[in-house]
Amino acid sequence: MDNAPLILLLLVGIVVVFGLGVIALNRRRADAPAAVEAPSAPTVEKSLRIDEVPRVEEPTVRKEVEEVEEVEAEETGPEPGPLVEPEPVAPKRRFAKAAGIFTGAFAGVRAKEKITADTWDDLEETLLRADVGLSVTTSLLAGLKSRIDKKEITDPRSLVDALQAEMTAQLSANARDLTFDASVKQPNIWLFVGVNGVGKTTTIGKVAFAQKANGRNVLLAAGDTFRAAASEQLETWAGRAEVPIVRGSEGGDPSAVIFDAVQSAAARGCDLVLADTAGRLQNKTNLMEELKKVRRVAEKDAGTVTEVLLVIDATTGQNGLSQAAQFAEATNVTGVVLTKLDGSAKGGIVFAIETQLGIPVKLVGLGETIADLVAFDPDEYIHELFDAGS
Repeated sequence: MDNAPLILLLLVGIVVVFGLGVIALNRRRADAPAAVEAPSAPTVEKSLRIDEVPRVEEPTVRKEVEEVEEVEAEETGPEPGPLVEPEPVAPKRRFAKAAGIFTGAFAGVRAKEKITADTWDDLEETLLRADVGLSVTTSLLAGLKSRIDKKEITDPRSLVDALQAEMTAQLSANARDLTFDASVKQPNIWLFVGVNGVGKTTTIGKVAFAQKANGRNVLLAAGDTFRAAASEQLETWAGRAEVPIVRGSEGGDPSAVIFDAVQSAAARGCDLVLADTAGRLQNKTNLMEELKKVRRVAEKDAGTVTEVLLVIDATTGQNGLSQAAQFAEATNVTGVVLTKLDGSAKGGIVFAIETQLGIPVKLVGLGETIADLVAFDPDEYIHELFDAGS
């Protein structure tokens, strides 16, 4: 019992010592950051000195770097690649449709080892299908057979080459320039004749464009008074070409219209009259008599007819040859305009017209635009017909 106060005193001492230890530990933890931060004071002072200089924000620096890179790219350009030669552009085949009918036949003949009866059959069929005409075809093949008998031609390839040379020769002799007599003081007159539907009025409009571009003062004469809207159509072309036009009343006298047009051209100082004519009357005899009258009246006073151009649709084939014969008899046709040749496989009509009638094809239509009415080049034409099958 006497030891109880001593034990109580001992326990109180332990508690006091433990409490003092805890207080000391907490004080040490609280003082630890101050002890760590003290050495870093010089670093903070150094950062303050750096901050005295104006800083550039990071986005601005990145933008300036990008702009410098873009300028350098513009100055240096892309890395040059390997030098590549451009692919050759194949020349446009203007007579591809007309040449198509010859392609297989000529290729087949060239591929044969020798000339046989089948060779002649193939050539004859090809020429007839292309509307070269029976008489022209017979004449061409007869001449080639004679050369074979003389041993001048010995193999199929040389046979096709000889046919090409013969067809070229038949077309090369004719003059194809449009006749304009600059020596006369009165207007030149170009009459355009042909049946309705062949593209006669459109052809006149395109020729007007071309002649005006050549520096000539052009006037149009709407002499087809029998076809509904023919005068309106020609007037539209006159507006496009920006040339004057003289027209009469529907159903009126075509000769009177053309006479007035020539008089007007002379008064205006125009040097070229392009005259449309009727393409259909009550019958063929009536039409041809009217065209003869037009020709006489056109040259009666103030003008000179220097061209009579017959317009034929190439797709009509042998019917075109029949038209050419009738119009040539009535109006002394000086040249042919062959329209729609780009869409016809019957281009052989060129040979029939020139060989049988002696009338040169002067212009050909190869499309709808103003630039698609071009001077006929027989060498180019024949080359495409035969080159397609080589």
